[in-house]
Amino acid sequence: MSDDRLILDHVYEHEANRANQVYLTQPLGGGPVADYTWAQVLDQARRMAAHLQSRGLPRGARVAMLTKNSAHFIIAELAIWLGGYTTVAIFPTESAETIGYVLGHSEASLLFVGKLDGWEQQKPGVPAGLPCIALPLAPDSARRDYETWEAIVQRTAPLPGKPARAEDELAMLIYTSGSTGTPKGVMQTFGSITRAATGIVHDVRQRVGQGVESRMLSYLPLAHSFERSWVAAASLVDGNTHLFFAESLDTFLQDLQRARPTLFISVPRLWLKFQHGVFAKMPPAKLERLLKLPIIGGLVAKKVRKGLGLDAVVQAGSGSAPLPADLIRWYRRIGLKLFEGYGMTEDNSYSFTSNERFAEPGYVGVALPGVQARLSPEGEILIKSPGQFTGYYKQPELTRESFTEDGYFRTGDRGELRADGMLKITGRTKELFKTAKGKYVAPAPIENLINANPLIEMSMVSGVGQPAAYAQVVLAEDLRPKLGDPAVRSQVEQDLKALLDEVNRRVADYEQLKMIVVAPEPWSIENGSLTPTMKIKRARIEEHSAAQVERWYAAGKPVVWG
Repeated sequence: MSDDRLILDHVYEHEANRANQVYLTQPLGGGPVADYTWAQVLDQARRMAAHLQSRGLPRGARVAMLTKNSAHFIIAELAIWLGGYTTVAIFPTESAETIGYVLGHSEASLLFVGKLDGWEQQKPGVPAGLPCIALPLAPDSARRDYETWEAIVQRTAPLPGKPARAEDELAMLIYTSGSTGTPKGVMQTFGSITRAATGIVHDVRQRVGQGVESRMLSYLPLAHSFERSWVAAASLVDGNTHLFFAESLDTFLQDLQRARPTLFISVPRLWLKFQHGVFAKMPPAKLERLLKLPIIGGLVAKKVRKGLGLDAVVQAGSGSAPLPADLIRWYRRIGLKLFEGYGMTEDNSYSFTSNERFAEPGYVGVALPGVQARLSPEGEILIKSPGQFTGYYKQPELTRESFTEDGYFRTGDRGELRADGMLKITGRTKELFKTAKGKYVAPAPIENLINANPLIEMSMVSGVGQPAAYAQVVLAEDLRPKLGDPAVRSQVEQDLKALLDEVNRRVADYEQLKMIVVAPEPWSIENGSLTPTMKIKRARIEEHSAAQVERWYAAGKPVVWG
């Protein structure tokens, strides 16, 4: 069997060799689930591919999807690929304005509408006349307005054979969620997504063994590169992964307990929220004491993992943004093998990962096979990856600017590279800011110190042109409802002052914070303060706070209630 197989070649092999093996499990709401075997997945995908071809779409036409994670995200993408087209997946939380931009910029020929929470507000972004198909879990209004997936599949004969896609054909346009500006369309070919997925599978199988069925819960946005590469594409290549989907935030724990994942990936904000959930049931100091006890410590750790729904996990990963080193250590103390990685949309999230040998908290590990990395004289991380994109759609000038003369991608991230290949991320080049002291401050490392505290859900360090930097924080979810109690508020203020003192002891003098400001409301995707992958939108938060900053500094207090 040659090594030049592309992702669809792997899929055809699974269709033949694993026909009756369950690949996808989808909650239908209220308890029931639907299981889809490899044979059923390919049967539906082939029928929809035949339908798309019957519409006369030209080869390479962009077909968009607006849906939360579901089995039919995977099946629809396969249909798009089998038919000869290119996928454009749109984040399910995007505004009508952004949806309209992506559909227009990509010149989408058709849109699949799936499981969504805000369809009525999003619908105005869909251009009049754009053909739409409603997926099985789409909102009722979409299923009334558009022809349904089920009706089309029922009447259409499956596309036969093994339709091939060339290595340099465009598989997908991934529009970056973007913490600033307009989304960019990252062009990924069948070659690049296959190389990334194959590398991921090789890495994971080295850790967990060959021939063992892996279970994963897909809940981070599939429109984002991290989940698309490490979960969707990797499972298509691997073939021995049973993929479960989450029904909703409210049922997340039940979804986890249904899946009992053996592999689990998440993002820093959620790893923090999981920890805060544990602390809400047991104070950190008490838990720490119990974990140190022989025998009892192991039982407590196992109980905590079971309570999180992660007791079957043999490998856990984090990506998308830096993870506080103390948080990694905490998860490892409760017996979870949590490893941080580093990647980006532009390389299909395939660049660096930590592992058993290279696992030092605070570092994102070493380069994955085939990845080359170096630092520019300014400390910017430059990367060549097998998963590298071919450019930004319709933006040739930006594409040229994004590469060095010898083909390395300019990541925009600053880092430190050790002699043993271990990489530490020290922040985004564009996030550096100058205080009135004339010194540059990198916010990310300071935010990591703050975020390690159980009081804090999220933080943002800012202070452009001010006498000193400051931090704005969102308090932990379980703490926020209690702030009406003056005693609780007073204690929180004392604890935040102690946190401020602790952080200032650990940073350079020019990085020391003037104050901690408590954000008046949580940052969320809905209020525009977070990207769909839960990264903070610095410019948006700073703009929202601009009118208050002078008042905060004038107050002269270590803790300010925003």
